[in-house]
Amino acid sequence: MQIEQTALPGVLILTPARHGDARGFFCETWNRTRLAEHGIETDFVQDNHSFSLTRNTLRGLHFQAPPDAQAKLVRCGRGALFDVAVDIRKGSPSYGRWVGVELSFENGRQLLIPEGFLHGFVTLTDETEIVYKCSDYYAPQSDGAVRWDSCGIDWPLSDAPVLSAKDSAAPPLAAFDSPFTWTRS
Repeated sequence: MQIEQTALPGVLILTPARHGDARGFFCETWNRTRLAEHGIETDFVQDNHSFSLTRNTLRGLHFQAPPDAQAKLVRCGRGALFDVAVDIRKGSPSYGRWVGVELSFENGRQLLIPEGFLHGFVTLTDETEIVYKCSDYYAPQSDGAVRWDSCGIDWPLSDAPVLSAKDSAAPPLAAFDSPFTWTRS
């Protein structure tokens, strides 16, 4: 597996090796032992699968607050998406900064997003599937969001975004009091 550091410490791009032949391919998307050898020791407890019917469907920017905070490992099962992480750890040198990565069925890339980051994505094709692992269970009382257009993200939209009511009503980053605090590693 290829592991790349992004501009945000802790946010990593993981690209599994694909072994293919005339039938298609096989790849190992997660292996606890092999990734622990690279310092990645996240314990995932829940898998999620999201389907978006149309291009320009934008979901986010979401987080789950402590004590139910979640790290996520996101990949694209079908289609293509632009996946984003935003640092919201108070005191972090990169607070408010974002990184975005295209994930697609074709490129097989995955984005590892640690706790303390917002997560969101926009679909780049119709009928896009997103599959992701979470390090904690969904807890509705800890669920939160920040407005998608308040962080300076250069979303690759070809039209107006398709949003949920929750995402449309989320507060902007400037009015957000983050429940996360950065600690020097």
